[in-house]
Amino acid sequence: MSSLNELMKAINYKFRNPGLLERALVHSSYANERRNPIPSNERLEFLGDSVLGLITAVYLFNKKNWSEGELTRLRAALVCEKALFSYAKKLGLGKHLLLGKGERMTGGASRPSILADAFEALVAAIFLDGGFEAATDFILPFLEEELSTQKSQRFSDYKTALQEIVQQNPEERLDYVLVGESGPDHSKIFTVEVRLNSNTIGSGRGRSKKEAEQHAARQALKLMGYD
Repeated sequence: MSSLNELMKAINYKFRNPGLLERALVHSSYANERRNPIPSNERLEFLGDSVLGLITAVYLFNKKNWSEGELTRLRAALVCEKALFSYAKKLGLGKHLLLGKGERMTGGASRPSILADAFEALVAAIFLDGGFEAATDFILPFLEEELSTQKSQRFSDYKTALQEIVQQNPEERLDYVLVGESGPDHSKIFTVEVRLNSNTIGSGRGRSKKEAEQHAARQALKLMGYD
């Protein structure tokens, strides 16, 4: 029970029915080794996958006026195995899992697939114990941190990010136009405008045309509410 109390402290949620939390930690390898078989966390994992998907969809829908394609891409990134594995590691979930002897000896407590599944089971357990609001309160901090990471990775190349957004509407076209140069030959400053269907949507300056284009794309993303 001390392990369950430690985990409840880590997730900042106190279960009214601790049995649900315990069930979420039971891997099938442990359940199958028992003389009297007990249920594993697989059914909770099934439910948790849907609950997590819904919470994530609602969160992204309310976050910004993103397109369907962008919402789909971000939802997939926030609930993929890699992301769930990172969420589980932050909680130290592996040390609380009930694993079969063989699974534990071969590193099951740190295996991405097992930890990701256990995190989904944990989401379901919180949902069943405290409802949708409790599950949302639990998962939102993870989603917000991961979304921030996704955005910073994506926008390391502003031109590519802007192009991906514009490509969702095939009839639209981006152009980068050099509109000015200043300074001596050894230290020129270039000014570039990025245009969408001939309309200027951003401008930038830099010591090279490429740098100026990146700054122009970044300004366009800011004006569109993406950066």
